[in-house]
Amino acid sequence: MPGVLPEGEPVPRDGSLPAAARRAVGARGFGVYVHVPFCASRCGYCDFNTYTASELGGGASRETYADSVLAELALAARVLGDTPPPRVDTVFVGGGTPTLLPADDLARILDGIDRTWGLAAGAEVTTEANPESVTPESLKTLRAAGYTRISLGMQSAAPGVLAVLDRRHSAGRATAAAREARDAGFDHVNLDLIYGTPGETAEDFAASLAQVVEAGVDHVSAYALIVEDGTRLAARMRRGELPYPSDDVAADRYLAAEEALGAAGFSWYEVSNWARSAAAACRHNLLYWTGADWWGLGPGAHSHVGGVRWWNVKHPTAYAARLAEGASPALARERLTPDEQHMEDVMLRVRLASGLPLGVLDEAGRAGAERARDAGLLDAGAYARGLVVLTLRGRLLADAVVRDLLP
Repeated sequence: MPGVLPEGEPVPRDGSLPAAARRAVGARGFGVYVHVPFCASRCGYCDFNTYTASELGGGASRETYADSVLAELALAARVLGDTPPPRVDTVFVGGGTPTLLPADDLARILDGIDRTWGLAAGAEVTTEANPESVTPESLKTLRAAGYTRISLGMQSAAPGVLAVLDRRHSAGRATAAAREARDAGFDHVNLDLIYGTPGETAEDFAASLAQVVEAGVDHVSAYALIVEDGTRLAARMRRGELPYPSDDVAADRYLAAEEALGAAGFSWYEVSNWARSAAAACRHNLLYWTGADWWGLGPGAHSHVGGVRWWNVKHPTAYAARLAEGASPALARERLTPDEQHMEDVMLRVRLASGLPLGVLDEAGRAGAERARDAGLLDAGAYARGLVVLTLRGRLLADAVVRDLLP
């Protein structure tokens, strides 16, 4: 969750929503996101809304965090009132490092969600984790509590790359944690990779991909390194200590990922995500990408209900203080116009292998789609069936394709 929040209109102290938004909740599905803002240390590339112990100050702590989240959950239930959402399809606990909380606290939060709105049969329940923050015992506790999926931050198998990124785990710990998660009974296990880090060689990335495949996971996320202003990595690059990432290198790494993962039985379903089967795709992220509703719990967390999007205050101390006063922790919100909803729908669904129906585009957008097809950026067979689906080359140029489809 990026650390910089947008501006917006004020939110009522009680967090109340327009009646139209409440009536529409869950029309396309409903999920819950829980942000856990704690990290043992700050990675040099990260600008997420996270805090180490020394950065927290008074009024917030890991020990009381679950209570604050449950207080916001109770407020959410009051806001939705007599128009509760359908049962919860997905839960995603992200961060930060959620598994710095005791496994029993993560279990208590999940139980609170179930008691408040009810988990749908077969609900997907994910937690993120850093490899060094889990043990076989904690993983078994989480699985017994109802967590079905875990996403582990591997980033790389190369010690030198991990050092540049300021990662704390050893090169082999991520894949070992993935095997421990499968042994604990998790239905689905993801490993995250970052490519294009300064100093990373093609051989380094090939070794990372090989280790991912050998770990037996059923989902892989792979993202090009983005250098965010205000991070330690950005400062090192400005001083000339490290070179800036290369777009050409990033493209080569992406092609290497597609080749290696495809050969191992993975298929892309979103530009940066591959799964071994449709069942292994991250349903919570698909909920975001297809315009569904979710309630975000925690400092800085974003929510979306019925075309209204809001975001909470950033700092855990301010978040806990507002809830202690019985007030909503929401900082600001925005009501999405039909044009804004259309723009986001196009931007997100074009990145999906399931594609975007041509019929949702206006005349200029359809002309842009035709140009993209003729340039080899869209799959001609899918286009003939009325769908915008990126080719491999189109995935490399996805942002440019999106720009051509929008007014």
